[in-house]
Amino acid sequence: MATPADNAPPLVPREGWHVMHLFYQIDHALWSILSNDEKRESKTRLTELVSEIRSTADTHLLTFAVATPKADLGFMLLTPDLQIATAFEKQLTLSLGPGVLQPVYSYLSQTERSEYTTTAEQYAEETLRREKGLTPGSPEFQAGLLEFQQRMEHYLHHRLYPVLPDWPAICFYPMSKRRHGEYNWYALPFEKRKELMAGHARTGRTYSGRILQLITGSTGLDEHEWGVTLLAKDTIDIKSIVYEMRFDEVSARYGEFGDFYIGLQLPLDELFRRVCL
Repeated sequence: MATPADNAPPLVPREGWHVMHLFYQIDHALWSILSNDEKRESKTRLTELVSEIRSTADTHLLTFAVATPKADLGFMLLTPDLQIATAFEKQLTLSLGPGVLQPVYSYLSQTERSEYTTTAEQYAEETLRREKGLTPGSPEFQAGLLEFQQRMEHYLHHRLYPVLPDWPAICFYPMSKRRHGEYNWYALPFEKRKELMAGHARTGRTYSGRILQLITGSTGLDEHEWGVTLLAKDTIDIKSIVYEMRFDEVSARYGEFGDFYIGLQLPLDELFRRVCL
């Protein structure tokens, strides 16, 4: 199926992908007046669209039921070309028929690398030489440096081009750093900001295997500065990591948060039942 963006010039960032979080409420009054055939055709149309989106190169789509009345249905769309992302968003909005899906919240961001990521030079000096006492150029030093470089290559690739698991619980919230008053994040020296973020990262690493976190940048793209997506197998891990991180100085003094949206990743047939379609 051709998309409306087929004839538009691509709008692809130099690195990373565009990310859209889309939240809808269902107009059940409008849905109820459709005939059974019309309802069946609408669900088939959405099913085919989801399949088309997922078959598009470098494109991922998560579908989930929202756990509270903030919304009924949610999508997380990741794809390089903003033209394609926008085209798919419009088709998703209209997929069940005009007006059936009512947008209640959306968020646009991009996958990005962190400016606070440790470089190979820093790791060599601070960890291998100072902390571990290894001699530069020695076999142990070179092996440690190679292991770090391979680990960071994998980490950076995941941040820029993620493949997200189908873990059942998904949480999304936007956030910014304070830039006014006594605690202005952007008035801090880089090294201080890096130190604070390193402590934040240490907290996050304790949840490895239980939480998959994707932080996407939205400065200049949406109302906050970052979007945070958490995937988990147990909602208590989402609750715990957010609570624990609140005590990190970087959050306690400098963090500002938007609304939280909790969803349940489901295959489409179950999703339709869950949202009463």
